[in-house]
Amino acid sequence: MRKCILPVICLLIAHAVHAQVPKPEDSVKAAVNQLFISMATSDSAGVRGAFAEGGMLQTVNEKDGKTTVVTDNLSDFAHLIGSLQKGDADEQIKFNTIKIDGPLAFVWAPYNFFFKGKFSHCGIDCFCIVRLNSEWKIQYLIDTRTTKGCRY
Repeated sequence: MRKCILPVICLLIAHAVHAQVPKPEDSVKAAVNQLFISMATSDSAGVRGAFAEGGMLQTVNEKDGKTTVVTDNLSDFAHLIGSLQKGDADEQIKFNTIKIDGPLAFVWAPYNFFFKGKFSHCGIDCFCIVRLNSEWKIQYLIDTRTTKGCRY
């Protein structure tokens, strides 16, 4: 009986230690979540801090059969978020795909966006994230937007 208990205890300890080790994906998710928490709390500095220096924010628009890409000024976006009331901007995402190669990560995330508690639009957020000085930062965010055919 004693011979069986020691291996079981060792196995339980190893499982507990393994369960507490964060996955690389968790730190990438945290970088993305910083943006959305900052948006929800109207924290313009937090929005800006989620991005790397020189980070880009773009939207793919489709209208009348024509596709265009619109680039938003990140500082203007952060300022806009800071001017809102807390809770006005609520973007809810689902992490579908996360790929990591060293200091580069890719995130594909369907989302629903609510403004002042009402559904506004939905689409896909596509992030390119880089690890700079041991910290993940958004280098590039491009999204699609629609009011129908939401993916989640």
